[in-house]
Amino acid sequence: VPVSVVTTCIAGVAVLGILCILVFLGAATPGKANLDYVIVLGARVKEHTVSNSLKKRLDRAIVYAEENPNTILVLSGGKGPGESDSEAQVMYDYLVYNGVSPRQLLMESDSTSTVENIAYSKIVIEQDRMKDKKEIIPMPGKTVSVPYAIAPDKPLEIGVLTSNFHIYRARLTAEKWGFDNVYGISAESDPVLFIHLCVRECASILKDRLMGNM
Repeated sequence: VPVSVVTTCIAGVAVLGILCILVFLGAATPGKANLDYVIVLGARVKEHTVSNSLKKRLDRAIVYAEENPNTILVLSGGKGPGESDSEAQVMYDYLVYNGVSPRQLLMESDSTSTVENIAYSKIVIEQDRMKDKKEIIPMPGKTVSVPYAIAPDKPLEIGVLTSNFHIYRARLTAEKWGFDNVYGISAESDPVLFIHLCVRECASILKDRLMGNM
């Protein structure tokens, strides 16, 4: 029994250590420019304004939008207990107030977790892409005899913008939901609480892995 207990404890510490390293590596991700869409994950809002954590994410989103004007931001977050507006709506208002064009923004207002953030945002992205597809109708009386080839679509590149400690889990969740080219975009978090947040994030990673969410 003592040997089993010690072995279990050592294995648990080793797993926690590996997860912490992965979380730290995710936090240090440099991001990627000119992505097709960037999913901005929501966080709890206060009254009608943003919390400190959400503000850091949105300020990072503003910088990214200015540097990459062709990228569409998908603002993801539903209405939680005690919140008068959805997180997505508060995020939208904040970004527009700070100069981001509404044409560069989409909203997803139903999610209540990281998994739902990604799953529902994927639906929004697919709907937006279908909207831009146009059917080619041949001219009446015209025949086309010239051979042609259809070029494959450019691979869709998706970013997930969230707090630095959350990047690893969010990116793997996006891959689980069928995004092939996913890049993390890291926003700052509270430096005093960073270690605590990383350890708590490790527990969330284990939970989501066991539940098959990532």
